[in-house]
Amino acid sequence: MTTMAIEIRKAEIGDAPAIADVHRAAWLGAYTGIIPFKSLHAMINRRNHGWWANAIRRAVTVLIIEIGGEVAGYATIGRNRARELPQQGEIYELYLKPEYQGFGLGRRLFAAARTRLADLGLQGLVVWALDDNDAAQSFYRGAGGRDLAEGVEVFEGQALKKIAFVWA
Repeated sequence: MTTMAIEIRKAEIGDAPAIADVHRAAWLGAYTGIIPFKSLHAMINRRNHGWWANAIRRAVTVLIIEIGGEVAGYATIGRNRARELPQQGEIYELYLKPEYQGFGLGRRLFAAARTRLADLGLQGLVVWALDDNDAAQSFYRGAGGRDLAEGVEVFEGQALKKIAFVWA
């Protein structure tokens, strides 16, 4: 029997290609049929390994979860961007490759992201999810999030509702 180590850590520049791969696979899995094709592929293609390397260099907090040395997912975190909400911290993105979903790894990465935000002194948490993304909504509700606010993202003239989930 082989034991696989699971590690959550801050991303390094050398992780950028693997994060770009996770981003591509996760976004195709999550948003195909929700975000219009052209917009979805433009956003995915823009987030290549160079984009991720630059984000890591700019000190954006990117956490990764590795399984046996392979990057299986990532989370980006920081200060809440929605000034109308009192929560100070935000998880901007939390994604796993589709083949790693459903095993509790997302919960582990979510918990690590919350801990990191608290360590940064940021009280409370907000996460946004598209209204049509049932899997994300189920995940955040299961993690104790309350849907508190709504917003809109526009893709190719199509307005998609998004929901803010919050934690105290």
